[in-house]
Amino acid sequence: MVIIKSLKRKFGISAPRVAVRPHFPWYLRWLAIAVVAALALALGLSWGMHDAGRKFANFDMNGVTQELDRLSKSNMRLQQDNEALRIGAIGLERRAQMELAVRDDLVKQVKTLGDENTRLKEDLAFFQSFMSGSGVAGNGVSVYHFKLGRGQSPGEYRYSLLLVQGGQRTKDFQGSLEFTVNLRQNGGKVAMLLPGEDSSKTFNVSFKFYQRVEKSFRLQPDAIVESLQVRVFENGVTQSRLTQVVNLPS
Repeated sequence: MVIIKSLKRKFGISAPRVAVRPHFPWYLRWLAIAVVAALALALGLSWGMHDAGRKFANFDMNGVTQELDRLSKSNMRLQQDNEALRIGAIGLERRAQMELAVRDDLVKQVKTLGDENTRLKEDLAFFQSFMSGSGVAGNGVSVYHFKLGRGQSPGEYRYSLLLVQGGQRTKDFQGSLEFTVNLRQNGGKVAMLLPGEDSSKTFNVSFKFYQRVEKSFRLQPDAIVESLQVRVFENGVTQSRLTQVVNLPS
């Protein structure tokens, strides 16, 4: 009976309740705890970063606005300074151009005055000999101081001469001059008449004592001038009165 009663207490209606639970290994429990802790930490950090970023963004926007204002004012000052420098540079450039133009004009004037001074000296020497009677030989027309030189621009040449009538000078000399330039071009020699007045090949002259002739002509830059020839004609006479040639100085 005792055994029966003992079995009833253990397995009967009055026996204590037994809870059935699933068995989890210890390392899974710790892993689950670690995952939950990491999620909580990440959530806390993200919230903290979001709040800090929001506060920093508000602060940084104020700083950016102030920096933009400062840079805008600085840029405006630089633009004003640049404009002032540009205007000053333009003024200096114009002044330099004017000074260069004035200097070039002075150089040209000095050269012109030098040439004029040389010509006046030659004229003085000539007229001194002319007045003494030793400067002009015989009667008729003579050519003095026949010169040929290069001009200021490429292909430009200038020439000058002095026509003098000696003897009794009973009447004015009326005639014409014909100029022929001798040059080399394209490997060959060329003799070319210079254009004269009124679409002709001659230059009219009329004088009693003397007449100065100064003219210029222009050729192609590749033409090499060697000499210039002048022939003097008297009106009504087909044969030239005299011919003279001058070489181009090297």
